[in-house]
Amino acid sequence: MTDDLPADVTALIDRTCYEEAADFPVERGYVWTSCASVENGNPLFWDETAAAEITGGPIAPPSMLSTWFRPHHWTPGQDEPKLPLQVHFDLKKRLDLPEAIIAEFTTVFHEPVRPGDVLTTCQRLRSVSGVKTTKLGRGRFWTIDVEYRNVRGELCGVESYTGFGYNRQNAQNRQEQSA
Repeated sequence: MTDDLPADVTALIDRTCYEEAADFPVERGYVWTSCASVENGNPLFWDETAAAEITGGPIAPPSMLSTWFRPHHWTPGQDEPKLPLQVHFDLKKRLDLPEAIIAEFTTVFHEPVRPGDVLTTCQRLRSVSGVKTTKLGRGRFWTIDVEYRNVRGELCGVESYTGFGYNRQNAQNRQEQSA
């Protein structure tokens, strides 16, 4: 956290934002389609007996954690399309940093996701750096955690994104001035 951040951005740090439930339950058809697309023959995802012995029943591949929240391009009655990682887009707009990249991404898995679960998620802004200059431009790094919980309230996983929002014009101006 830095002193030059706007107060409303500082107030977002460690606050729960954008709590929502998935639009549809975890479904084995999605699991099988995903596994088939990459030829993942792990019996945990295909064989009821193996899944029962190893994990107490069928589970979704851990790598599908965010699948259940990927917004559809169109949904009946929806005026505006949903954006994944909304806090990221909010920061770009609020800090006037129109360009951004995800510089680092990690996932920590906890409880398995099971067919029938309707997951809930929330986003937490963990930190925002001071102004930095990189080859991309002048901007700020930020870290956002996305937490996923199952219908029993158990933590299933946390995705951590480190983004860099920047203004490309600043980079171009520096290059022109140094030429």
